[in-house]
Amino acid sequence: MLELEQALEQILSAVPAPTTENVPVGEALGRILTDPILSPLDLPVFDNSAMDGYAVRAEDIVGARADAPVRLRVTGRVAAGESFSGEVSSGSCVRLFTGSPLPRGADAVVMQEDTMVPQNAPLEILVLEPARPGENVRRQGEDIRKGTVLGQPGDGVGFAQVALLSAAGVARLQVGRRPRVGVLASGSELKELGEPLGPGQIYESNRVMLSSLVQRAGAMARVLPLVPDALEATRGALERAFSDCDAVLTSGGVSVGEMDFLKQAFADAGGDLQFWKVAIRPGRPFVFGRRKGKLLFGLPGNPVSALVTFLLLVRPALLRWQGATELALPAYPGVLAEPLSNPGNRRHFMRVRMDPGGKVYSAGAQASHMLSSLARAHGLIDAAPEVSLPAGALVSVMRWD
Repeated sequence: MLELEQALEQILSAVPAPTTENVPVGEALGRILTDPILSPLDLPVFDNSAMDGYAVRAEDIVGARADAPVRLRVTGRVAAGESFSGEVSSGSCVRLFTGSPLPRGADAVVMQEDTMVPQNAPLEILVLEPARPGENVRRQGEDIRKGTVLGQPGDGVGFAQVALLSAAGVARLQVGRRPRVGVLASGSELKELGEPLGPGQIYESNRVMLSSLVQRAGAMARVLPLVPDALEATRGALERAFSDCDAVLTSGGVSVGEMDFLKQAFADAGGDLQFWKVAIRPGRPFVFGRRKGKLLFGLPGNPVSALVTFLLLVRPALLRWQGATELALPAYPGVLAEPLSNPGNRRHFMRVRMDPGGKVYSAGAQASHMLSSLARAHGLIDAAPEVSLPAGALVSVMRWD
């Protein structure tokens, strides 16, 4: 039986190097960069106004006050998207709006609120407050300079990155190809949603959960038909799945019971079983194997065990497949609001919920079939074997929400 870190290392060493595809930036959310991105231009592209007001020479309005305003001539008007061919000379100003290019000769913008249009003189303004050089001006390149690195290989593309890349004029990105993952569930007791339940039957729920997790990890999920507990049916389902997918993700049939056929069916289909036990709770019976350059992840049938093993062992592999460098779940410090204990001899990844203030509570019963506590949880804590954690203990919560 492997320790978690040993199992993960073995899995990651088997993941193929990422292959690259070119996608529009608008379709890149959640993808992983494979090439560095350099900004092709400055941001802002030009000096521009940070608000509605007037472009001025700061030296002209040094002494401006409400009771002693400075009068300036308005020699132009520039809306965002327009330009001004002239120059702001001493004693003059140009009407601007947020985003308007700063005209030549001006070095500051007076807010509209600090000015007044005198009666019977619409082409003049009275400036009521002074402005420092550079005030209310967005300088060219103050955010990003041309040639600045905007993204490195292995970085994930988020909402903010999409906005930045678009503003910099980056239209397409080189990203890792998304692996195709077939999602299987085995068990003669399983029924599809919407079908009537017979005696001893239950609705299958793992494929819905696992396919959602596959997609959140950036891969493509293909949900496959249910497989009855029979060796021939299991082997046939695996062969069909491997013919169309880069990896196969199964739930159920991985333990040592008389009706657990996955390991034998995989071997009969030409697979090479790498290991099938990991020293964690829940999720000890976890199968990992290789077949003609493709990978098998055999998860337990209990839903909590399936979730935990996916998060700890499958999710990192799918991210690495796409070229990601950050593979672990985000971890947040918290403080236990109540005692938690793990009396067992294996690491226990316990379901917890976390309030906005950082207090951590058990999500409920920790049995591996309990979906109610799973639905209440925000993440997991890694409880060492035979440990009791008192209220007030500092913990690290691996969050999935």
